[in-house]
Amino acid sequence: MKMNTMSLQHDAAPWYKHRWPWFLIAGPAIVVVAALVTMWLAVVTSDDLVSGDYYKEGLAINQELQREHQAGALGLHADVMRSGRNVRLILSTSGEAPLPSALVIRLTHPTRAAQDEVVEMVSGGAGFYDGKLNADLTGRWLVSIEDPAGQWRLQGVWQADSEGSLGLQAKAKK
Repeated sequence: MKMNTMSLQHDAAPWYKHRWPWFLIAGPAIVVVAALVTMWLAVVTSDDLVSGDYYKEGLAINQELQREHQAGALGLHADVMRSGRNVRLILSTSGEAPLPSALVIRLTHPTRAAQDEVVEMVSGGAGFYDGKLNADLTGRWLVSIEDPAGQWRLQGVWQADSEGSLGLQAKAKK
């Protein structure tokens, strides 16, 4: 009787010289590297969409609404025009309220707080105000026009790339 003997192949090479262990290690290694890159991005970049003091901002909403109602009571209307970095504003009122000698325009970018601008507008007489931007504007901006005393405010959304002017009308109190 003859027996078949099975011979076992024995590879003398160490594990790290084979490709399959490296193939199996590559998946978890890629995930670890991706997690480290994601963590680094989270630490280095800021999140401008999240307010640090959202509770205080929520409490201030009533004060802000009062300023908008005051603009409505005065019957204010503004047209904002831009040519390059020069900004011109025409302010009119339906009442007898005197127009201020200066105004402030706040231009707030919806997602990039570092690009926000505050422009001091100086009266040229007859409701015309002139100011100058620090940088060219493109895209969508939130616009707020205020008197220096902070008694009233007009707000709107402006597409800075558009050719036309931005008209802002005070909302009447409901």
